[in-house]
Amino acid sequence: MMNMDIKIRPEEHKDYKDIISLILRSFREGTDYSDGTDIIALVEEIRDSKFYISELSFVAELDNKIVGHFLFSRFPLSPTKKGGHNNDTSDGIVMLAPVSVHADYLRRGIGTAMLKLGIERVRKACFKGITVEGNFRFYNTVGFRTSSEFNIFPTSGIPMDEPRCMMCMETSKGSLNGVNGYIVYDMYYNA
Repeated sequence: MMNMDIKIRPEEHKDYKDIISLILRSFREGTDYSDGTDIIALVEEIRDSKFYISELSFVAELDNKIVGHFLFSRFPLSPTKKGGHNNDTSDGIVMLAPVSVHADYLRRGIGTAMLKLGIERVRKACFKGITVEGNFRFYNTVGFRTSSEFNIFPTSGIPMDEPRCMMCMETSKGSLNGVNGYIVYDMYYNA
């Protein structure tokens, strides 16, 4: 990991062009499952929804250059694996998605640094927990655990092949006690 002074700040409208470029390169060069266009569509869909939290949608800067983007949005759990949640966000859960690191900075610790800062902001905003779907080997390093340990269950996507890919984190010890349900993305077309 490189020695760095990562700063995060809420995204601003003036950052959108840089964020689009960052996401495209990040996913095209850093993954084998997306060219980034679907991720951009998801970001735009989240921004246009009632689940968007502007103060928890971040860019990460290093030496005054945007090197990362990530956002947390309200995420209602479903009472059944078929969906049908009522879009109620009173359970205090946020979803971390998507997470993008500039392709020139991949595998240098940027993602870990920016997520640690972002998770602290979620704690300060008094949310109970965070869900994320992705590479458990990475997300476990910043404190996420398999979601089923918290009685929160996956319903589609990567977790169907590897349940450890759906993860959660409590924002304080016991904050997810009594919270349960299913991760269903039916409020988003691009998820």
